[in-house]
Amino acid sequence: MKKTTIQYAGAAAMGFALSIAPVSAQDAATKVPTKKEDVAQPGGKLAKPVKIAMVKVAGDLIDPINVTSANDGSGRMFICERQGVVKILKDGKILKRPFLDISDTTVSSFLEQGLYDIEFHPKFKENGKFYVHYSDMWFNGDSFIVEYKVNKDNPDKADPKTARVIMQIEQPYANHNGGEIAFGPDGYLYIGSGDGGWEGDVLGAGQDLSTLLAKVLRIDVNTSTPDRAYGIPKDNPFVTPKSLMVLFGVSEEAFAKIHPNARPEIWAYGIRNPWKMHFDKKTGDLYIADVGQNHWEEINFQPANSIGGENYGWKFMCGTQPFPASLKNAPQVGVLPIGEYTHAGEGICVVGLGVYRGKKYPSLDGTYFVADWGSGKIWGMQHQKGGKWAMEELLNCALMPTGSGEAEDGTIYMTTAHANYGGPVKPADNARGALWMMVEADKVPKGAETIPLDKK
Repeated sequence: MKKTTIQYAGAAAMGFALSIAPVSAQDAATKVPTKKEDVAQPGGKLAKPVKIAMVKVAGDLIDPINVTSANDGSGRMFICERQGVVKILKDGKILKRPFLDISDTTVSSFLEQGLYDIEFHPKFKENGKFYVHYSDMWFNGDSFIVEYKVNKDNPDKADPKTARVIMQIEQPYANHNGGEIAFGPDGYLYIGSGDGGWEGDVLGAGQDLSTLLAKVLRIDVNTSTPDRAYGIPKDNPFVTPKSLMVLFGVSEEAFAKIHPNARPEIWAYGIRNPWKMHFDKKTGDLYIADVGQNHWEEINFQPANSIGGENYGWKFMCGTQPFPASLKNAPQVGVLPIGEYTHAGEGICVVGLGVYRGKKYPSLDGTYFVADWGSGKIWGMQHQKGGKWAMEELLNCALMPTGSGEAEDGTIYMTTAHANYGGPVKPADNARGALWMMVEADKVPKGAETIPLDKK
């Protein structure tokens, strides 16, 4: 049995039309909030107690903003430096030679541009393929997703000659480019694309299905067509087959699903700036930490059995709040987030850390962790009974979280960097950043350096 949730889909040239996206009735009743009071805010208490510490793994990094594992049995971690360099953490040490250096083509003079992410193909061990997402200097900061292969003679070195452009997303402004790429449990590549920048979604991209901006995209990198270096999964929600026009005898529900101008790559929309996305390795659920406007940050959630097409509300909504915030009696648009927090004392830029699914720290299992770049706070989130979510502050750090990733054993890693909008033009001129590892608070290795905390 299916339950339908009314959402607004839009095309700039056509005004607004109604779209109906089916959501599992069970998930709508248990995991996806249907009432504002079920959306978590800081100050809650987790039903399953969690206490964490962050242990320093490496320092002297230039604006590190993401980290990931190749999942090839090597235990290596790959760290993205915003300037366009990927470094390897191997056997507890940073290798001197980078895995990949594309700094000569990466524009990083503005804080929200640079090398965003690296992701390894699910079959990397067999095919040696991996993908990077960055802002390209020669194309005025456009977002490029490029496939590379590892060097056949050196697994710690990429082969730059194998570069193959998968996708180019035109960027009208230098901010809100998103940047996250992640392979889902279905083997497809999910891409977090921001609304294109400036402020307030001046382009109306959030509700415009004819643009790739302000979306979560879903593509197949294992296939291609004459005009694309990737394939479109047949079950993407806005794939509209060509058909004969019929005026009568068609239900309103059927018409609501017809979007001839929609980009078939779109998986979800109404997103402002999805800097971090994480799949729960056990359940397949997707968490989207979406950077907000002036007043609110939000964490969106998509259950594993979703068929896509969710509208997360931007630019009509920021979390459960209307945009602009001064609007009175504004209607709720789209799917509610599972969590939100205000800029008044909690933070200014949400950074998802992921769901812990390892065996080393059992008390962390199933908890989704999220941090804030501005305040340094780290929260834990858990789903409670009756559809509600809880959000509890676990740490208040004196550092600035920028990104995250997980090791093969499920251990969560976090990058930090002291960077600011009014700072140096070159990332290398910023204070050095670091890589941290999340552990249970009572399992800090002897002699290890832990993340400094703000003194209240």
